[in-house]
Parts: sequence; structure tokens; C-alpha cells
Amino acid sequence: MAINDWPAEERPREKLLDQGADSLSDAELLAIFLRTGVRGRSAVDLARDLLSEFGSLRALLCADRDEFCQQHGLGTAKYSQLQAVLEMARRHLAESLQRGISLTDPEATRRYLQAQMRDYEHEVFACLLLDNRHRVIRYSELFRGTINGASVYPREVVKHILRHNAAAVILAHNHPSGVAEPSEADRHLTRRLKSALELVDVRILDHFVIGDGHTVSFAERGWI
Repeated sequence: MAINDWPAEERPREKLLDQGADSLSDAELLAIFLRTGVRGRSAVDLARDLLSEFGSLRALLCADRDEFCQQHGLGTAKYSQLQAVLEMARRHLAESLQRGISLTDPEATRRYLQAQMRDYEHEVFACLLLDNRHRVIRYSELFRGTINGASVYPREVVKHILRHNAAAVILAHNHPSGVAEPSEADRHLTRRLKSALELVDVRILDHFVIGDGHTVSFAERGWI
């Protein structure tokens, strides 16, 4: 049965307009994006097939072009549309942390860093540079490594922060394993960076470790 023949309250688009986007399942949201199904399969059926094939909505969204376009009912046009949607979502989050905005919402910072870093297949170390009123100067990814770690050089971190005249900084790095629990090496690095930055009167406000759907804050654990 085509979706147009379903009761109005069960159609994904009408359900979204009536009850809000958060009322929809992953398959229903994906069906709205797909717009049409294939012969013998509605858009919702196709969405369920894709979620079953990839294992999750996130795995589908993170698929590379070749893997995405191999699926029945998909192609380069849909891949381009999806990448545009994802980039709009990233920019929407980034607007809350644009230059000159004072950080007053820790959750906005957390969401922004998660969106930027959680899907990397290698470890990345980044800094969110702030002025003396905790307004954002810039977000910088300074070091990239392997799936197991990245080499971070405190001297280079200090040079970068001073180059942009930052008065405070929020550190962040991801764990490609998906497990956000900080290692002893992470804590040792944070202590080294804190000592180095104190010499130039720069405060570390927090260090976030980005995992798969979970983020650990050093400040919340009393480690800063």
C-alpha cells in the first residue's frame, strides 16, 4: 500500500507537522528524506530496509559515497542531499559558538564538539579558544593521529593559543573506539598543558573526551 493511502495520522510527513519531528521513528524521518520508495516498497519500507542493512541511522549517515550509492533506491543525488543536510546541521550547531559569542551553555559546547569530532576514525586533538570574557575566538584542530592516539606537543599548543591572543581554552579530543572514559595518559597530558598555560596566564576551563554518544568533562569530574 502506498503511503498516500495510509490514514493521515500515520503518514510520516503529516505526523511530523501534527506532532513534531521528535515523535517520528528513525525510519519515518528517513522516509521523509527519501520522499519516494521503489517498486513494491514504500518510502517507509525502503527506510526500514536501509536501517536494517546498515545497522543504525548513524551508520547510514556516516557511510561513504560508494557504500551509500550501492543500495537499492539510493544514488549520487540522494548522497549529495544527505551531505548537504548534515553540513547544515553542523553549521546550525556552530552558530551557537560563533566568534564573539560568550559561552554560557555547557551543553551547547558539548553538542558542538560531539558533532565536530565523534565520527573521526582517527584521534584528533582540538582547542576552543576564548577571550577574557569567555567569548569564542575560534575552534582549532591541532593534532591528528591514529585510531589509538595522537601525539600532542604542549609547546605547539601554547604557541597557537598565544598567536590568537586567547585568555582561556577548552580542550577536546575524541576516542575512535567510542569509549569516552579518559585514560591516565589523558589526565597526565591535561596536567602538563595546565602547567604550561599557567605560565602565560591562560586558563583551561575544561577538557572534553568525545566518545560514541557520550562525552566526559574533566571539569565535571573535578579534574580541572
